[in-house]
Amino acid sequence: MGVMDATRSVYSHEEMRRLIAPEVVAVVGASNTPASFGERTLSNLGRFTGRVYGVNPKYGETMGHPCFPSLEDLPEVPDCVIVAVAARFVEATLAECAERGVGGAVIYASGFDEVGTPEGKAAQARLVAQAREAGIRLVGPNCIGLVNTHLKAGLNFMPGFHKMDMLTGPVSLVSQSGALGYTMYQGMERGVGIGHYLAAGNSADVDVCDYISYLADDPETKVIACLFEGVKNGERFLQAADRAFANGKPLLLYKMGTSEVSKQTALSHTGTLVGSNEAYLAAFRQAGAVSVDHLDGLLEMANFFARSGEPRSGKGVGVMATSGGAAVVMADKAEQHGVALPPLGEDTAKALQGLVPGFGSVANPADLTAEVLKTKETFVGCFEAFAADPSFDALIVPLVFANPESSGARTPVMSEIAKRTGLPIVGVWLNDWLEGPGSRILDADDRASIFRSSDHCFEAIAAWQAWHAKRREAGAKKEAGRISPLAARDGARALIEGLPADQRSPDEIQAKQLLSDYGVRCSREVLAGTSEAAAAAADDIGYPVAIKIVSPDILHKTEAGGVRLGEMIGAGVELMLGARVDAQFGPLVVVGFGGMLVEILKDTATSLAPFGAYEARRMLTSLRGFPLLTGYRGSAPADLDVLADLLARFSEFVADTDDLIEEVDVNPVIVNASGAVCVDALIVKTCSGGEE
Repeated sequence: MGVMDATRSVYSHEEMRRLIAPEVVAVVGASNTPASFGERTLSNLGRFTGRVYGVNPKYGETMGHPCFPSLEDLPEVPDCVIVAVAARFVEATLAECAERGVGGAVIYASGFDEVGTPEGKAAQARLVAQAREAGIRLVGPNCIGLVNTHLKAGLNFMPGFHKMDMLTGPVSLVSQSGALGYTMYQGMERGVGIGHYLAAGNSADVDVCDYISYLADDPETKVIACLFEGVKNGERFLQAADRAFANGKPLLLYKMGTSEVSKQTALSHTGTLVGSNEAYLAAFRQAGAVSVDHLDGLLEMANFFARSGEPRSGKGVGVMATSGGAAVVMADKAEQHGVALPPLGEDTAKALQGLVPGFGSVANPADLTAEVLKTKETFVGCFEAFAADPSFDALIVPLVFANPESSGARTPVMSEIAKRTGLPIVGVWLNDWLEGPGSRILDADDRASIFRSSDHCFEAIAAWQAWHAKRREAGAKKEAGRISPLAARDGARALIEGLPADQRSPDEIQAKQLLSDYGVRCSREVLAGTSEAAAAAADDIGYPVAIKIVSPDILHKTEAGGVRLGEMIGAGVELMLGARVDAQFGPLVVVGFGGMLVEILKDTATSLAPFGAYEARRMLTSLRGFPLLTGYRGSAPADLDVLADLLARFSEFVADTDDLIEEVDVNPVIVNASGAVCVDALIVKTCSGGEE
């Protein structure tokens, strides 16, 4: 991840402009030697709309461009310098860039932080210091380079790039993996236009957060697709993603590295349930980004977002099939992804009945049969009938046969209808001839879209509807300010900081008192040192009661045989609240069903803390078991307002003490019609007790 200053703000569009949208480019290490990085770079800059200079004392001209001995000898100051020299020459080259007032530098060379040696890390740190002092935006090292398709600028050494079509488009790509990102950029080979391709390399200075920030303010970019590994500082990611969301630009993220080969031993259920990937997913959701769990189809999803505008109704989509089997497949995938297929309106049905043969199906999904393909007029008539139905946000057309007479004839009509009606028209390419006749028309269109997977199609539609719904809600959503007493913060911090150095956790009574101070309702209990005192306390509380051992050395009482139960709290649904402090995104809160079975059921929702009752309700309603809280099979419904309030107050405790705690379990929480009561609580402090 590099040695960048993780606490700085993301760079602005203007701070990155000379790097990504240069007018003058210099290539240090320019060469005429075939396949060298210098030769490849100059070839890839062959169509650049700006000016290009080579820098190499061996040549007076390289690949048709004037070449000079040094940066100092150039007739004008470069906006961007491509550093295509060996690692041992990079520092000296960057010093020359600083002297000339260069705006940005792209460093290809490897052998820095990525090799993991003290020497490599130190060398990369020196590069960052040089660049920061001179105000140079540095990309890399160990970077494949950038592309600005609008300027036909191939600021990279990608082989064969100079032979590719340079098709601009509203989608821009960001990638932490240079080679993997390039595979997506090659979508141009099938007609897909892409605005920018921005690779990060070691992220020593410029990283994916800066790229997202730049594209969020780029007038030519409508959608940002990102191949994402991770960041050092989550706040910078949230800053960039929030900017994209506020500017109405969907950010689609494919998170690499979601599997965890090994985990540290967890002290609580939370530690088992909430790993680093859950933290990233919570951050993506909070920032309004769209998380995609597959690389294949990411570009198609991004194109769909860019071409489809805003859903006009939010009610669902229409399916126009010419195969009964294809119609069934679409219906299955729609249900799987929660995309509604509303019934046809009365006028729509009447119009279709005059066009569809009697052995077809006038419904949604419709089986129009192959008969409607015999003339363009009948096919267009069906489209117009569907397009006029106000219930449909988009029209889905499964394309079964790939040949000039079928797909080759239908896709131009789909493109025409999409432009004329403004309604998103989506072709689902079911044939294994993936680039058969007509596919390129939809790949290259600026309104109609194509998916080569019905699963990916309906996943994208669901994400598209949800993203726009979130945008609409953003203005209306009003979270109240802090709801728990401010004094509770000081008390909680004092209690945790005051624990002996060798004690990892407050005892249960202390933990419950701490939560009670925040307004989190906990079961009543009394600490008793003898059996006589315990009997007296039970008489006072009222039967039945539970007896628990209290010891700082026993974190999990049940496993240690330290609990004897009657059913003390009234019967109800068991929930678990938990918290963990993530290295990148800070405090996280998890809520889930199952009590002691929560790790088996894995029905949980996670969010960054703190949050208010609005977010708490969203977490609860997202759980698969949510119907259990609404009066399932005649049981009394839970008071969701009380439960959401409890969850929000708990999140404030977690945020107030995030530098002191490692994990928290409040388990179980008994929820019923009379409210919610925390029955047990475990708070694990950090090993350092919050001190550095």
